[in-house]
Amino acid sequence: MCGIVGVVSNAPVNQLLYDALLLLQHRGQDAAGIVTLLERKFFMHKAKGMVRDVFRTRNMRALPGSVGLGQVRYPTAGNAYSEEEAQPFYVNAPFGIVLVHNGNLTNAHALRAELFSTDHRHTNTESDSEVLLNVLAHELDRATRDGMLNSETLFAAVRNVHRRLRGSYAVVALISGHGLLAFRDPYGIRPLAMGRNADGTVMVASESVALEGSGHVFERNIAPGEAVFIDLQGQVHAEQCAEAPTLNPCIFEFVYLARPDSVLDGISVYQARLNLGETLAKRVVSTVPPNEIDVIIPIPESSRPSATQLAHLLGIPYREGFVKNRYVGRTFIMPGQGVRKKSVRQKLNVIASEFKGRNVLLVDDSIVRGTTSREIVQMAREAGARKVYLASAAPPVRYPNVYGIDMPTKDELVAHDRTIEEIRELIGCDALIYQDVEGMKRAILKALPGTAGTLKLDGFDASCFDGVYVTGDIDTEAISRMNGNRPRIEETEEDSSRLALPNFSE
Repeated sequence: MCGIVGVVSNAPVNQLLYDALLLLQHRGQDAAGIVTLLERKFFMHKAKGMVRDVFRTRNMRALPGSVGLGQVRYPTAGNAYSEEEAQPFYVNAPFGIVLVHNGNLTNAHALRAELFSTDHRHTNTESDSEVLLNVLAHELDRATRDGMLNSETLFAAVRNVHRRLRGSYAVVALISGHGLLAFRDPYGIRPLAMGRNADGTVMVASESVALEGSGHVFERNIAPGEAVFIDLQGQVHAEQCAEAPTLNPCIFEFVYLARPDSVLDGISVYQARLNLGETLAKRVVSTVPPNEIDVIIPIPESSRPSATQLAHLLGIPYREGFVKNRYVGRTFIMPGQGVRKKSVRQKLNVIASEFKGRNVLLVDDSIVRGTTSREIVQMAREAGARKVYLASAAPPVRYPNVYGIDMPTKDELVAHDRTIEEIRELIGCDALIYQDVEGMKRAILKALPGTAGTLKLDGFDASCFDGVYVTGDIDTEAISRMNGNRPRIEETEEDSSRLALPNFSE
């Protein structure tokens, strides 16, 4: 999961790209990069770190041009510590192409071998995004060998890219001297939206919040399998390039990943989370009588809408019991679980008066490893809570995610091969309530307005909950191979998994 953005304008775009990346910062905090195009020359700056740290005034001045793209990186494959794997990626032929990618290719291993043996193209990193760039470059070269590059040849190249790639991908690519190309995988797993502002600037971005927050009016979502080409004059050309596209967005975007003020594929993330709280209320009542709960407290931050709705429906006071310190950086001394435990206590502090002598229902958006949940339950007990109940707005996470979320291997998932009672004992709470899978799907689907122009939703990728992988190419061997390519965590580093840390999205 990363955040990507592309802009075609008639004015300098460096500040606009910077602002958009700040709005997408929740989608990745490991690295950031921007490329701009002036005439036929690319100007690039990228580095590890947050947007505000990567780009200084001198860097911004060195990014001229009225066309550009950018990315905030959250590593899901390759080496999380390599500066070389920060995006955008560049290849000089054909034409000169830079590319940013959100998602994860499930056949990257086979494609890398194919690129070397058949396409005679070299990749220099472990990143699947570099593989994707070289596949696109090869297909563009084939499509334009007997003619000029135009929207027709571009779309022909994307059709061949779709035939070769497997997995999830939302892509923005900049082609020197021609314009901006954006496309989405045939299942629409990762989001991509388009909008424009009053002066004609066209922007594509991972979430609608990046469009609206930078002064653009949301126009539409890019459809699964669709390719959009924006030429240097700002003209938009679009074509469906997949043979049998279906819309199956990642359900974890709505549970946790996206900002609540975004609308993805027509679904309000905030409304989806309110609906999750509504369906969760029924599960809570069947497990813990409401008169045995004194207060409902969210675990910051993306669980707040669900916790608010849950408290409202049950008629139980909603309280803020945890305060988040947003300015604590990483811990670099202790390895492994000890570091994560220390990090939770640094990032969250309890308001003891909300816990003392009370039966408390904590609400979280999801429970992945269980280590953070166990520590938070212990913090509540130390603050004086009589009983601590824990409710998850999402079902048990029982399976690995292979489509762009650095979710642990199945053996690291607290819910894998365990009953709810066994998970409760490990976490140490007095009662544990999970959402059910079908209830989650119905709740999020209920947030789809069904208005004219809304994309038809065929389902969700809910593979980490139900083990059904929509691309149809995932088996035990594939998962094992992709686990071997997960970002490497060095011995002295804190786990950089997005799911090991408190949420940045609000």
